[in-house]
Order: sequence, then C-alpha cells, then structure tokens
Amino acid sequence: MRIINVVGARPNFIKIAPIMAAWSGHSGVEPLLVHTGQHYDEKMSDLFFRQLGIPEPDINLEIGSASHARQTAGIMTAFEKTLQDHPADAVLVVGDVNSTIACGIVAVKMGVKLIHVEAGLRSFDRDMPEEINRVLTDSISNLLFCTEESGIENLQREGIDPGKIHLVGNVMIDTLLRNRERAAETAVMEDLKLTESGYGVVTLHRPSNVDNPEALRGIFEALNTIATRLPLIFPMHPRTRKSAETAGLLSTPGEHIRIIEPVGYLEFLRLVDCARMILSDSGGIQEECTVLKTPCLTLRENTERPVTVETGANRLVGNNPDVIVKAFSDVMKSDPSEIRIPPLWDGRAAERIASKTVEVLQATD
Repeated sequence: MRIINVVGARPNFIKIAPIMAAWSGHSGVEPLLVHTGQHYDEKMSDLFFRQLGIPEPDINLEIGSASHARQTAGIMTAFEKTLQDHPADAVLVVGDVNSTIACGIVAVKMGVKLIHVEAGLRSFDRDMPEEINRVLTDSISNLLFCTEESGIENLQREGIDPGKIHLVGNVMIDTLLRNRERAAETAVMEDLKLTESGYGVVTLHRPSNVDNPEALRGIFEALNTIATRLPLIFPMHPRTRKSAETAGLLSTPGEHIRIIEPVGYLEFLRLVDCARMILSDSGGIQEECTVLKTPCLTLRENTERPVTVETGANRLVGNNPDVIVKAFSDVMKSDPSEIRIPPLWDGRAAERIASKTVEVLQATD
C-alpha cells in the first residue's frame, strides 16, 4: 500500500513529521515523501527537516517561488510525472498551501484517493488564498481529517459525506508535545538574555498586513507602544523585512523591539513557550499558543481556528493600533492558566490518521 505524503512549505513540515513516524506502525504501508520545493529557503527547510527528524524526501520537485498560478501549475506538472513514475494507492496532503491543492487536483484527476489532513477549517474570507485552497481541497478529498469540531460542522454544511469526515486531533500539537523538552534544551533564551514571561514574541507575514503600508505602520505603532511595557522579540520574515524597509519602519525601531533573523522550530517553540504573550497573524501559532497556554493576539479580523478563541487562548484584534494596545492591556491582566485544551489535542492525532487511512484503504481494495 503506497501512500505519497506531500510537503511544500514550513508549516507542512511540522504537520508531516508525526505522520511519517506513524506509518512505521503499519507494516503494509510504503510511505513516500514528496517535497514540492514551494518553500525555497534551503537553509530554513533543511533546518526544519533536521530538527523534526523528518526523513529525506524521496522526491524533490524543486518548484521554488512564483506567482500563485505559475507555482500551482508547476507543481501540478511535476507531480503528475511523479504519480506516473510511482503509482500510489493514496496521496496525503496537509494544510492549505499551493502544494496542497495542486497535488490534490492531480491525484483525483489520475484516479488516486486523496487524504486531507487539517480539513474543514474556514476563515470565511475568500480574499485569503489559503481559504480557496482549503475549500477546493476538501471538496475533492476522499478522507478528511479534522482538528476541531468547527471543521466537521463546516464540511457537513458544504454537503460533504459525513462518512468521509473524522475528528482526529491536531498533528501540529503532536509535533509540539514530542519536541517540547528538546526545545527547553536549546540556548535561545540565554543567547537572547530573556527571562520567562518577561517578553513577547511577534510574527508577521500575511499580505493583508505586510503588503499594505498603512496597515503595517499601524501595527508597528502598536508594537512600539506595547514594547514600552513588555520587551518584544521579532523574528522577521524576509517578506516583512522588505516591506518594513520600504515603508521606512526599520530606520528607527523602538528600543525595546529586538528584530532577529528567523529561527529554527525548536528555538521558536522555546520562545513561545516562555513568552508572556504572542502577537501574530499566523494560523498555526494560534494552535501552539493554546496548548502552551501562552496568550495570543491575532493580528487579523478572522480566524479559521475558532476553537483557539473559544478556549480563551486567542483574541482577534485586526491591525488597528488602538484595538491592539487595548487587547494587550486586557491580556496582561488575565490568567493564562485558565486557557483550556481542545479535545484530542493529546499528541496522538497522527496515529489516528494512519490507522483510519489503512482501515479505509483496505476496505476499498
């Protein structure tokens, strides 16, 4: 039983690591790992693979960066040849990046069963490219594995056969729990001279924030105000750095905002684990903060992960500086220990995915 597992960008690496490990518990499965090369930062890609213990990809399509259309088309063309050369029983895709939908379309066009991990998440914002990828991938998948109840509700509302849908938990949390102790052994806190709960962490990468100079200025205004009360560490995405430089926001950064280069998974996990608060527009970080019980201010108007809000870990604050600063003040008065952990976020999601996949594929042979 050959199952091709697809990764393309750094969030995929975190999600695929426990799944690749889980296949080892099923002797009849031959897992192949295909890296599309969508994320072209070789240094960071290699670091994530090494830190997470992901096996070397069996195939690297080496697509690289391009527009959405060119990148998706390039992945589809290359992945079609991969499936021709390596016939498979199923293709497993994770998340919502271009690699996810591109390889998914090729698989179903070639009559190969499609498995989507992290299915059913919806921001209900069609301006997000990721939302389009989610909806389309879910509509053509044979097996849909959900991280939270909202995913099941969304898929059923869209008319997906309930028999295809399974609540399994969150593979990102599998990776987090598996690596939390290793992260604690890193020297990142000492290297940056940080004390536990004595700082906040910032990440920014979404186009709605970083490609809009007015929005970016508003966020930096809020960060400068917050940093007078809580020093901030800002591992800056290359795209964000370029936009901030163009907008003149890096010429006089606040003295309490430390801009650093992106760090590895283990180092970042440690920074989030020990922080008092996170300010971010990332999707996955919302989930990690929930389990680590580190409050998160999400610099977006919506989230495809509503359970993180329901459990008390996350607040949606958009990019208005006044709203961000007010939410910061509120969170500083809150008790992080009251944050609740969602059902099945227990580190065993990948095991459930592997077992259910094998069961379904065997039943349909």
